[in-house]
Amino acid sequence: MTELTAGSAPSATRDRSTITFWAVSILTTILVIGPIAPIILQAFLDRPLYKPDAVVTAGNFVRLFTEAGMGKIVLNTLFFAVVTMVVAQLFGSVMAVIVGRTNLPGRKWIGEILIWPLFVSNLVMAFGWFTMYGPSGYITLAFKASTGLSPWNLYSLTGMSIVAGLSQAPLAYLMCIGAVTKADAQLEDAARSAGASPMRALISITVPMMRPAMVYSAVLNFVIGIEMLAIPLVFGGPSGIHTVTTFLYDQGINAAVQSDYGIVGAGAVMLLVIVGLLVWLQGRLMKDSGRFVTVRGKASRPSLVDLGHWRWVAFAAVAAYVLFTIVAVFAGIFMRASVSFLTPLVPFWKLLTLANFELIFNQPGYVRAILNSVVISFLGGIIGTACVVLIALVAKRSEFRFRRALEYVALFPRSLPGIIAGLGFFYAVVWVPGLDMIRGTIWILIAAFVVRYIPIGFGAIAPALSQIGEELDRASRISGADWWTTVTRIVLPLLKPALFSSFALLFIHFFKEYVTAVFLYQPGSEIIGSTMLQLYAQGDNGPVSALATIQVIITALFVFMARRLLGAKIYG
Repeated sequence: MTELTAGSAPSATRDRSTITFWAVSILTTILVIGPIAPIILQAFLDRPLYKPDAVVTAGNFVRLFTEAGMGKIVLNTLFFAVVTMVVAQLFGSVMAVIVGRTNLPGRKWIGEILIWPLFVSNLVMAFGWFTMYGPSGYITLAFKASTGLSPWNLYSLTGMSIVAGLSQAPLAYLMCIGAVTKADAQLEDAARSAGASPMRALISITVPMMRPAMVYSAVLNFVIGIEMLAIPLVFGGPSGIHTVTTFLYDQGINAAVQSDYGIVGAGAVMLLVIVGLLVWLQGRLMKDSGRFVTVRGKASRPSLVDLGHWRWVAFAAVAAYVLFTIVAVFAGIFMRASVSFLTPLVPFWKLLTLANFELIFNQPGYVRAILNSVVISFLGGIIGTACVVLIALVAKRSEFRFRRALEYVALFPRSLPGIIAGLGFFYAVVWVPGLDMIRGTIWILIAAFVVRYIPIGFGAIAPALSQIGEELDRASRISGADWWTTVTRIVLPLLKPALFSSFALLFIHFFKEYVTAVFLYQPGSEIIGSTMLQLYAQGDNGPVSALATIQVIITALFVFMARRLLGAKIYG
């Protein structure tokens, strides 16, 4: 009897672990592949996939490629993505070197301001740029009044591309600042011993070592440029300039009669293929990044380069960049939300009003959008973190035979543009029996957001998991504990800081998300981003700015509390 009991216990625990491995893998695969399959199917059907008489055809691709103006849309998209990437890399990389490696005055607080655009959506940034630098923008009118010149035109392809590049420069800065500050000091010391000046050593040694970070962020910004919706919609729409995303948005959401699901599906498949190829290219370019490793066992930190008197010239240049591309953009949002109309011809304090905020808080639909955004971000952050930690534990700390395949599947959504993810979930809920019950609810938004941002949470947890020695797992297993007991009682408590960081990152991304929701929300499940798009379409710029201000304030409060109370590590 004793032998029977002793022999059955390991089998039961092994079964519990095996069931967990398979359950996590199957659920992850369904969540990731589920939204993509209906898109591919719709691309080859002659009518909406939920209609029983739909026929398989390749006609959607023929119509897509022969659509009037499609060639120009593709060229616009490529030009927009290239300029976005170049501008973002230029300013982001230069700022990283100056802030990270020189004795620039105020470098600490400048570095903090530089990453603030990452906490808000491109939609908020687009409204800020529109308010200050648009054709009737505050700074634009002030410049015209003082010089009589029209200095810029953001309603052009080049203009909106530069706006997108400057909005994405903080991402390039964030990627490069780590490479710059962790450069091997011994290499620069060797260059100085050979007679190089500190600046020459910085430019000749450290800057080339930034190549992996620059390649990674360049491809990432190019992908973001291709899938970006807000800036092409705000600046390209009025002048008739379309990119692939605005084309899909118009065909799917703003269709005059009925959405053309076939051509939208074909366009979505093509966009998915292009973005997937770019992510694959990113991986290939990063394949040999090991030769750029500079952080070794012997700790050393590079010294700051003394700019001498030029430090104040550099400070003036950096301060001007921060003032005109970040501070002015946020100030434009706050000012427009607080006045009846914004013009440099009348002092804004004479036009102060709370009417825009009163309009927001007196309309149940707008208040519901704010509450929905908070609830979705909070619940989604918890659910997403729980899903991601299970995936990471199975992929990184188990003996499951398909753990590597699980990691690949979990990271696939990084090549899934937001508009495609939303469209895929929309097709899934109208096609799969039983899923219609969550259509138009916040739960479909939570599911879509969680799937899209699994790689973000995984990126917060996986590095922390690799820092926990596997000898702890082995000691626990030798003592008789199974996998589940080991990870829940030993590994998870040690992962607590990373779990907080994952939750904070997911909350911020869910709170600023809007592209994924445009195909999914209905009255009752609106979020801040979707409501801002509706108000912008109606020309209500005051309430739009009021909502953007509320979004920025809530985000700032959350970041402050997450850092102080949870000790969460957010963006460095």
